[in-house]
Amino acid sequence: MNQRSILITGCSSGIGLDAARTLQARGWRVLATCRQAADCERLIAEGLESFVLDYASSDSVQDGARQALELTHGKLDALFNNGAFAIPGLVEDLPRDALRELFETNLFGQFELINAVLPAMRAQGQGRIINCSSVLGFAALPFRGAYVASKFAMEGLTDTLRIEMRDTGIQVVLIEPGPIGTRIRENSIPHFERWIDWESSARRDAYETMLRPRLYQPRLKKDRFELPCSAVSEKLIMALESRRARPRYHVTIPTHIAGLLKRILSTRWLDRVMSR
Repeated sequence: MNQRSILITGCSSGIGLDAARTLQARGWRVLATCRQAADCERLIAEGLESFVLDYASSDSVQDGARQALELTHGKLDALFNNGAFAIPGLVEDLPRDALRELFETNLFGQFELINAVLPAMRAQGQGRIINCSSVLGFAALPFRGAYVASKFAMEGLTDTLRIEMRDTGIQVVLIEPGPIGTRIRENSIPHFERWIDWESSARRDAYETMLRPRLYQPRLKKDRFELPCSAVSEKLIMALESRRARPRYHVTIPTHIAGLLKRILSTRWLDRVMSR
């Protein structure tokens, strides 16, 4: 009767899947959602509760929130917004429709889901809203403009929501990972190929020498400072189970370094560091 419940998005692989498995092992009732029904069926076969929730569809978001509240009898303890994707490319080459599509998933759907579960959390007098941001939510890098923009926006809305929820018993948290061993780079390739006309770009040489090798060449070893998905799950546990969660949890050394540099360097010096 006292089992705590959490709704997690983007559980087909990576951070979401590790979080779902980890929290279920700790005794949480985990509602692990995915965009595709086939992935949900795989999780159900594994012993997780799962159903479809696609941020890009308002109907899917509303139906997912309804299912979560029905399964928990209207008493959902936590939401972990995790799903997102990237469109690699220079800002000058990003079409308007590409940005619109990315923001539907990386921002609009996430906050529609938050707003759908907030009334239940308010009624029970407590809850945790945890948004998975990124080091790119406060520090920009070249070729990541669309993703950076969505995460900067997520951080702004999350900070505002945290202030607005101060007297409600609902705690609002950001987790900010750096390099984590997921498939986000590989998964970004179809979006790059759909939206970015790199061959017509004024910066074609930069694509050929910098971005395309990183996207298409096989990874022979993990990135420097890269951590497994379990590193995010460890911070998620802190955010969920601490009596008073911190507003932000940094994950990986690059996130800590970027946070420090942003505080101590001028914008020009920070630009110089981040462009390397």
